[in-house]
Amino acid sequence: MSQLPARAHVICGGFPPGQPAGHDHDYARLRLLELLADQEIHASTANDFVDIERWLPISRLLITYVAGPYPGPDQDRAIRAWINAGGHWLGLHGTTGGRAVRLDSPNDRRRAMARLEHHETLGGFFLNHPPVRRFQVKVHSSDDRLTEGLPETFETIDEPYMVECSDPKARVLLTAELGPDNSPRGFGFQYEKDTALLPDGKTRVMGYTRDVGEGGVTYVALGHCHTPSTNSQPFVDTSVDPEGKTPPIVRTTWETAAYTRLLRNSMVWGMG
Repeated sequence: MSQLPARAHVICGGFPPGQPAGHDHDYARLRLLELLADQEIHASTANDFVDIERWLPISRLLITYVAGPYPGPDQDRAIRAWINAGGHWLGLHGTTGGRAVRLDSPNDRRRAMARLEHHETLGGFFLNHPPVRRFQVKVHSSDDRLTEGLPETFETIDEPYMVECSDPKARVLLTAELGPDNSPRGFGFQYEKDTALLPDGKTRVMGYTRDVGEGGVTYVALGHCHTPSTNSQPFVDTSVDPEGKTPPIVRTTWETAAYTRLLRNSMVWGMG
């Protein structure tokens, strides 16, 4: 894999195709391509995983920022084989999501995330997130140099993701003391058990990295961004706005120096 030119394949998009699904994918795509260009890493782009098999053989790094699209069984097998051979997957934000299914109860219109093949490849599974809030992120040292140059903590405004880290050998990069799910009744997705909350009852993993064969996976839950035309947040936590009004533009995480450095480090990691 290290014999390949410095190239990445970037997937940014929502579902249904062409829809924002609550996120400004154009902004995320542009920022990622700018950071790759800064490091002279060439890139191809897509909105979903439909033609992933075409791009993996010529890429060292796969970067995904999605809200809905996910790899099907055949595509997941192709990704896993590519990682085993030395490829690196940087999954951001909604990458640990996927297909949402309706609950059986006729009186409950909420949905739950289905566990699919790509969750095993990622080593992470999205359960839910309470409303957008302000919180502190703790940075953990990494032998992979993924967190090199980051501060010990940084503040952001983002969706407080609840992601189950299913690989006991994964190395934690970021955590946040978000506590139990405080979503208002009827908000977000349903789940049987909060398997994302760590034993201390307050800490959640916001980023991790794991080895897979000759390659690896790094996942970072942070990265929500929206504009007035892409927003789907009905309200936010009072830590963001005292009246719970959703800001028309949210890009806080992307605008922090810590997140930018983490993305740069991840791209270096992805080049092997």
